[in-house]
Amino acid sequence: MKIALPSCWRNVLRVEMEAAYFRKLCSFIDQKRDEKVPIFPLEEEVFFAFNQTPLQQVKVVIVGQDPYHGENQAHGLCFSVRKGNKIPPSLRNIFKELETDISCRIPNHGDLTAWTRQGIFLLNSILTVEQKSPKSHENKGWEIFTDHVIQILSDQHERIAFILWGEYAQKKKKYIDELKHLIIESPHPAAEIYTGGKAGFFGSKPFSKVNSFLSNPINWTLDDL
Repeated sequence: MKIALPSCWRNVLRVEMEAAYFRKLCSFIDQKRDEKVPIFPLEEEVFFAFNQTPLQQVKVVIVGQDPYHGENQAHGLCFSVRKGNKIPPSLRNIFKELETDISCRIPNHGDLTAWTRQGIFLLNSILTVEQKSPKSHENKGWEIFTDHVIQILSDQHERIAFILWGEYAQKKKKYIDELKHLIIESPHPAAEIYTGGKAGFFGSKPFSKVNSFLSNPINWTLDDL
């Protein structure tokens, strides 16, 4: 697997990427690709979040589960979908809460790349998935790797806002120093779909909480296509 990381991330993750579990993970993915199993995102976009948000610029971390498993959807940012796709249900609920929380207009697309330019690190716990098989790369090693990423961010930074939606993301909480950082927890946005809007994600106000915490607030508005 080609590991396209900028030097700022590569320097702090070098030891992790040389670990036996990570080499085994890379071999597993390479074998799947050799077998022509469709894996998302594309190989060159697996580390897109890292390339978009340099280590020293991270202000907000949003943790997702694994990439979208439909063709041409995932592009390496959690909850984000490539332009030209229908906005997925989870992201649609994120946009609804964004509108309710800080009166932010809902865009006509689901590409969150613009957020990354403001220091928002959109990290999935699992960075690859097979087509039409959600969580197909669970327990292959990605969770260990992303645990380490969260630990690095917590240890080397001050005052990051970590947004943990759902139980899967909340497993990362133990790697975050709560004395230094803001941790925002709520049910997963998708939970509203199954509870008729009563899960507790709606009304959790994560975006205004982040902006109240940061000295330089985020402009969450996304331009239309």
